[in-house]
Amino acid sequence: MESSVVIRRANPAEHELLTIISFRSKSYWSYPDNYFQVWQKELTITADYIEQNEVFVCEMKQTAIAYYSLVQLAQDLLYSGARLEAGLWLDHMFVLPEFIGQGVGRLLFRHCKNRLSERGVISLNILADPNALGFYQKMGCEKHGLFPSSIPGRTTPRLTYRPSCDSHY
Repeated sequence: MESSVVIRRANPAEHELLTIISFRSKSYWSYPDNYFQVWQKELTITADYIEQNEVFVCEMKQTAIAYYSLVQLAQDLLYSGARLEAGLWLDHMFVLPEFIGQGVGRLLFRHCKNRLSERGVISLNILADPNALGFYQKMGCEKHGLFPSSIPGRTTPRLTYRPSCDSHY
């Protein structure tokens, strides 16, 4: 798999493709349709978003199959009634359903780790889909509690990845 995969910076013109990947990946978990209405804005990637943040696409045979994005918050931000701390955040990591469980997420996270090393980042913040908690913990992330979801009555795991604490780095 690794030899046939390329990870590269996203092009702003790919925003619709990345949005499709977001929705298809999230649908893997059989969430109710009304959740997707709430997530519409969160899962929609714009050309401006790609220009303003670090967005990386994973391709296999010149076809996009996954992506992740890093967002730098310059100051604390209120979201769903709670505070997101200033710092670097893994904003999105989505893999097309037909590639889930085949190591694509691991490759993306390894690429992300290398990117953190290049930037000298000491901590990466993550709000994970509850179904992805085990994946992030396997990647060396530590859970620090729960954060209110944009879906009323739900929470999402709050994690941190610290390169200096990762024995698998």
